[in-house]
Amino acid sequence: MTASAVGSSPEALTASRRRVLVDAMGIAVSAIGFGFVYGLSAREAGFSPIEVLAMSVLVFGGASQFAAVGYVASGLAWPGIVLLTALLNARHLLYSAALAPWLSGVPFRRRAVMAHLLTDEAFAISIGHFRRLGYTDAWGYWMGAIVSTFIPWTLATVAGVILGGQIPDPARLGIDIIFPAAMIGLSVGLLTGRREIVAAIVGAGVGVAVALLSSPAVGIIVGGLVGPIAGLAVPARLAHETDPLAIRDTPADPEARR
Repeated sequence: MTASAVGSSPEALTASRRRVLVDAMGIAVSAIGFGFVYGLSAREAGFSPIEVLAMSVLVFGGASQFAAVGYVASGLAWPGIVLLTALLNARHLLYSAALAPWLSGVPFRRRAVMAHLLTDEAFAISIGHFRRLGYTDAWGYWMGAIVSTFIPWTLATVAGVILGGQIPDPARLGIDIIFPAAMIGLSVGLLTGRREIVAAIVGAGVGVAVALLSSPAVGIIVGGLVGPIAGLAVPARLAHETDPLAIRDTPADPEARR
């Protein structure tokens, strides 16, 4: 029996959406800190507030924005910037593959906007929400993506570039640790079986090792690819999953899929 048997009631939907908002507000705190640090970095690279705002709204990719600022500051040609930042965000292909079965019934135009708002945090919050319910609740995705990152990240980046001159050394305040700590907390809730645990351990280990030998960007990509592959290699009889990632039923309330 899938989660839809216990998650199709209006009460379950309301409770799960409430949890989405609570999780999103917690992540918003990290997005503010992380976005502020990005604004500081962009300011040091010579970006104007308008350029920072445009990049946050149109690109909306935290790690890739940090990398792009560094590449611009170093004078790298724009084709190289596009290629390297695209590789850095390659993990979103895996996120999209995991969400595809849940969003197959959502109109294409809405899915396109959802894809633009897809972040690490949005994925973690929404996939947890869908799995708790056992069906797709697109409103839960919008709530998680917009509240957790889009609004706080965008506003914080502008604040960082405008107020950045007041903070000479952001690392001394510990701002740079906010985002990794928040993502570790989110990932714990997604470990529902041995496959997820193996993927997390292998991905983290490989990512750190490659980052030390090469660069953090390469480490993220390699760890993000090797981890899931290792998790899928765990035999089904040993997986002990409590709620398989791609299982979903048709929602009892069609309105929930909007």
